Amino acid sequence: MKNKQALYLLFVANAISGVAQGISMLAVPWYFTSVINQSETFGIIYAATTIVTLFWGLYAGTLIDRYSRKTIFLSLCVVSFLMLNGVAFIGLKTGEVPMLLIALVFCFTIFNYNMHYPTLYAFGQEISERENYGKVNSQIEIVGQITSIVSGVFAALLLTGVNSEFLNTFGIVNIDFQINPWKLYEIFFLDGITYSVAFILILFIKYKPIKYNEIDKSSVWNRFSQGFSFLKVHPMLFQFGVASLAIFVILLIHVHQLMPIYVNNHLHSDSSTYALAEMIYAFGALLAGAGIRWIFRNQNTVFAVIILMILGSACFGLLFFTKSLLILMLVSFILGISNAGARILRITYLFNHVPNHIMGRTGSVFNTVNTFLRFVFVGIFSIPFFHHGNNIIWTYLIGAIFILFSILPLLFYYKKLTQLKPTDE
Repeated sequence: MKNKQALYLLFVANAISGVAQGISMLAVPWYFTSVINQSETFGIIYAATTIVTLFWGLYAGTLIDRYSRKTIFLSLCVVSFLMLNGVAFIGLKTGEVPMLLIALVFCFTIFNYNMHYPTLYAFGQEISERENYGKVNSQIEIVGQITSIVSGVFAALLLTGVNSEFLNTFGIVNIDFQINPWKLYEIFFLDGITYSVAFILILFIKYKPIKYNEIDKSSVWNRFSQGFSFLKVHPMLFQFGVASLAIFVILLIHVHQLMPIYVNNHLHSDSSTYALAEMIYAFGALLAGAGIRWIFRNQNTVFAVIILMILGSACFGLLFFTKSLLILMLVSFILGISNAGARILRITYLFNHVPNHIMGRTGSVFNTVNTFLRFVFVGIFSIPFFHHGNNIIWTYLIGAIFILFSILPLLFYYKKLTQLKPTDE
């Protein structure tokens, strides 16, 4: 691999900023759900953020194909540093962060995700040989999930605090040690500082693209149209790319909107349970990153994705039928494997069939579909009915059914998808 050092620097930078970012993304939903008891308000904020992201996603994908991926990462670090530390400074001066600014941080972080991860995958494709695509995608997943595990640990500590009672739950006794729960503005400050470290690391990245692509300087709409036109010419890629999104759609809503309510209203537990479930999910995803290609080494990608989607659907169905902390942890672990495994295989399949110079633009099309579907479900799940008592369980039944229906196109076009030849660069 020619650009191994560049990839490692990219992974480290991504991990450092990702830890604090992960804590923030756990803290905000829990704050709305449990601290101020306004889960419905958060649902509206999430829905509004999602619909705005629909338009941002169109633009973000075209930027990825228009500008240097390294420059995009550096710009994201600068903007994130200024945004998060600005909000943290206001919180420090006033003693608390206004709800509007908390919503702004959440919205901004979602925007960041929509630019960061497509850029990360496109960058990985740009500096990797075709035979290493699967390996690089697995490494990205492994690093990302190690980061999520660390985020979960720190989120549990910072949101709940640490005292003798907390330690006793883990069998640690006779130790007088205490950490007070952090304020939101302190968490945002930590998040902002890590972006300055990531900026320095990315600044030192040196690489040689495996293939040089001609920069397209046409308008944003033309570039997006090119991505759509490419998929129109290759309809099987569109079918696969859209159908295989289902598990990610429901999983993102589960993490950001549903699980805090499920833990608080259905299981009657605290933020440590929420953070622990995230950690266990990340551990399952970590195992998927390390071994999913080996597990399905004798199977084609489409078959593997179908199996993992069925597994994900079963997990969400299990949350509907049960009321158990143990089941939640088991489901989180299996969801980690199924979601991360499907993502690795899906992206590798697309890498092999979509030229790098148009990857961002085709990604914009898929992100648009993803965002629209999330907006629809977030809107539905924000209805007050789902926030009363334990009615949140019905959202999981709806999610499970949606994933099962999304498998149908993969089954219908199974033969064509498995026989699809890689697209020439």
